[in-house]
Amino acid sequence: MYQFLETIQFAQGKYLNLEGHQARVNRTFQQFFPDVASLLLEEILSASEIPVGYGTYKCRLVYDKQLRQVEYLPYALPAIRSLRLVDTCVEPSCYKHADRTEYNRAFALREECDDVLLIRNGLLTDTSYCNIALGEGTTWFTPMTPMLYGTRRGELLCQKVIVERDIFVQEIVCYPKIRLFNAMIGFGDLEFEITPETVR
Repeated sequence: MYQFLETIQFAQGKYLNLEGHQARVNRTFQQFFPDVASLLLEEILSASEIPVGYGTYKCRLVYDKQLRQVEYLPYALPAIRSLRLVDTCVEPSCYKHADRTEYNRAFALREECDDVLLIRNGLLTDTSYCNIALGEGTTWFTPMTPMLYGTRRGELLCQKVIVERDIFVQEIVCYPKIRLFNAMIGFGDLEFEITPETVR
């Protein structure tokens, strides 16, 4: 049976974008478990043992038809300053599968880089863990078809902070900077210039 994952940021005693995560859980149940009522994240999290004190934690939930695991892990921003361009044939998904085998295979090809930037049909998609946006200043473009339709990506699109666009791999040199973001990494927290040394 398929297992799925939600990674929710728990920071300073609060869960971030719980509404977005619940919407994805609901879509997952409608698609894969239509005969079962969806998990209610607020109910699950209110009954979980939350960390004592302040700080940032990764709240990780694994589930299928029922909840399998809830854990809280201390979180620190990763040091990512370089990306290896890697082709993939993995299908884009609206659902966050717990099985990361294909992503791990791609990540293993990073060589001396910190992470990979996945290319599908000649188009930029995501890194192994993050959605991306390219640009500078107030205009940021995110790939029209990412590998995963992330919760923070959806939030940023609704807020019109980012704009969807097909970005061919050869066009990457037209953009000065790249931002990596996900449920744990805020928009602008992880940004660096695009050069032949940082994206190759």
